[in-house]
Amino acid sequence: MKSYIKKAAAVIAVAGIALSATACSKSGDKTVASYKGGKITQQQYYDEMKKSQAGQSTLANMIINRTLEEQYGSKVSQKKIDKQYNNYKKQYGSQFSAVLQQNGMTPSTFKQNLKTNLLSEAALKSVKKISKKQEQKVWKTYQPKVKVQHILVAKKSDAQKIIKQLKAGKSFASLAKKYSLDTATKNKAGKLPSFDSTDTTLDSAFKTAAFKLKTGEVTETPVKSQSGYHVIKMIDHPAKGTFASHKKAIDEQIYASMAQNQETMRDVIATVLKKSDVSIKDKDLKNVLSAYVSTNSLSK
Repeated sequence: MKSYIKKAAAVIAVAGIALSATACSKSGDKTVASYKGGKITQQQYYDEMKKSQAGQSTLANMIINRTLEEQYGSKVSQKKIDKQYNNYKKQYGSQFSAVLQQNGMTPSTFKQNLKTNLLSEAALKSVKKISKKQEQKVWKTYQPKVKVQHILVAKKSDAQKIIKQLKAGKSFASLAKKYSLDTATKNKAGKLPSFDSTDTTLDSAFKTAAFKLKTGEVTETPVKSQSGYHVIKMIDHPAKGTFASHKKAIDEQIYASMAQNQETMRDVIATVLKKSDVSIKDKDLKNVLSAYVSTNSLSK
């Protein structure tokens, strides 16, 4: 299955927002480093940094993050950030720390990642409104939330053997505990959190196979995903219901799709920056936000 951690960084990657940016000291030209025969001052360091792509990107990231915070900070509480963080932590279980390291993150930077993600989403929902045409398009292929169990293995042949054992009467829970490579679910009878067709965290092949099952059915053949091979059992597959009962989930899917579009997110960030009336005082840095707004509107 796809990495939930990478998904959490998606909006940030699209918007071009970095996770960490440290402000320079407000005091005078202090020494940053010294060596035999000389020193490097804050001013010297600043002059070099602003010439570099990294330095210019850092300033752009600071401005974007702070304008997002100023305009939408009230919509993103620490409680909401912690809830998302704990959901990811629960999902990965004992592998959580390792997954963070693989993605170059610490718990602190990941929480900042989540916060920036939430701020970007709040800005997106404020700037871009969903049309009825968009909703109806998604509704045509919408599937309601289902509950499934799954067993993940590395080889197709292993999955085929598990399917045979299930047909012979073996319990799904015991086989999940014995064979599944998904450490987050193997001791929970292979049960995954409920999901619908708007879910963006699960592999599309996995979802397609699951939605074909009726309550109580098990996949006849192994389902291949990016993580390996799955045996899936449908616990509960409810009727589709009405559009009104699923409108919120459908709108969330549409916004999630928008968040993956670079042009859309650039437009959102440009709107945020213009609203904040950003002014670049250093002429050498006048182009740091040129990807979002015109240089003339920033150099005042």
